[in-house]
Amino acid sequence: MKVCKFGGTSLATAKTLELVKDIILSDPERKFVVVSAPGKRFKDDEKVTDLLYRAFDEKVMTGTCKSTMKLIRKRYIEIRDDLKIDFDIEKYLDEVQEGINKSEDADFAASRGEYLSGLLIAAYLGYDFIDAAEIIKFKIDGSYDSEITEDLVAKALKNKEGVVIPGFYGRKPNGKIKTFTRGGSDFTGAIIAGAMKVSIYENWTDVNGVAITDPRIVKNPCFIDVISYEELRELSYMGASVLHPDSVFPVQSANIPINIKNTFEPENPGTLIKNKISREDMQEYPVTGIAGRKSNATINIKKAMMNNELGFARRVLSVLERCGISVEHIPTGIDTMSIVLSEKGFEIVPEKKVIEDIKIAVNPDCIDVAHNLALIAIVGHGMARRKGTAARVFTALAKADVNVRMIDQGSSEINIIVGVEDSDFETSIRAIYDEFFGD
Repeated sequence: MKVCKFGGTSLATAKTLELVKDIILSDPERKFVVVSAPGKRFKDDEKVTDLLYRAFDEKVMTGTCKSTMKLIRKRYIEIRDDLKIDFDIEKYLDEVQEGINKSEDADFAASRGEYLSGLLIAAYLGYDFIDAAEIIKFKIDGSYDSEITEDLVAKALKNKEGVVIPGFYGRKPNGKIKTFTRGGSDFTGAIIAGAMKVSIYENWTDVNGVAITDPRIVKNPCFIDVISYEELRELSYMGASVLHPDSVFPVQSANIPINIKNTFEPENPGTLIKNKISREDMQEYPVTGIAGRKSNATINIKKAMMNNELGFARRVLSVLERCGISVEHIPTGIDTMSIVLSEKGFEIVPEKKVIEDIKIAVNPDCIDVAHNLALIAIVGHGMARRKGTAARVFTALAKADVNVRMIDQGSSEINIIVGVEDSDFETSIRAIYDEFFGD
């Protein structure tokens, strides 16, 4: 059995839905279909979910969402009519409008794009519809309730041959709709796949898998054939636009692979994400992916005999913990310690206050803050087995006239982190990509 989740671009029009239907019916193992709300049809179009948030805002301001609901009605009725199916979508649109007008928060409105999409697609496919609110459960505090959900999913889908489930939302014990905050529909798909112990979780989108690096920086980058969940986590943490690792935990823990595929090129193998990378899976390149993010800062601390002072690092980190600031990296020397953090940390507590608190805690000989640091992660299981990978990275940066401000390597040896000036970020990404993947 397979779970296949389709993103908003795949469900934007009747024409794209025809492609989706062909994909689903081409494989009898595709028994469980998870759907998003319709996405953009063209560049300046609006996603249905954005319209629904606007509908709630309109209700708050005027007491009714009638004006924005006209646009939402038009989208769904147009899809229904173009598909030429006999389905009373108007009845459900009326219910949605009434529900938004009565709702106290935006979650109900935000979830209705997937709900309406699921109803319409179930009718189009001739599949059963199961409302996510009946099987995806949240605790009263809004946190996801995995134990109850897995039992409900397994019971509801047992012996089912074709089911459509809307993604992105569930229900709290008090009956209120609750949406996921990150990777919503991806999370729903992973939950269904994990609970049903399927052979694979297919995530259908509008690209041929996971790109090696950001296509906004490198034009037409290659795509990754096979990647591990560990590599995925490293890349997504550093800002790569891939599935958020939290949203796929249910399949990772069940050792179920994910296949990211393109609805518009279904014959393309896409990217396979799995727990273990075998030697056969290894690509010819030692690097799997390159990602990074700008706007970091470094707190540089110097104190003679620091290495002999018990609890020195703990006291420094305790200051940051009390300030609510997360730490990215901690490169150290015998008498020096650097703390790398996002510039956003100083929006929580002013920089001057943080520095003063560290001075009180450890009485350093010298302390300063360097800004405008971009972090770049070079990730790949092949790096640990091949000599000279780091040398190639730094040679490429030197040739591009980039000064490296920081170097760090994880204990797993699947990543190298380099810090460069924000102004050198794009140049560095392109230089590293060309070194390993250029012609």
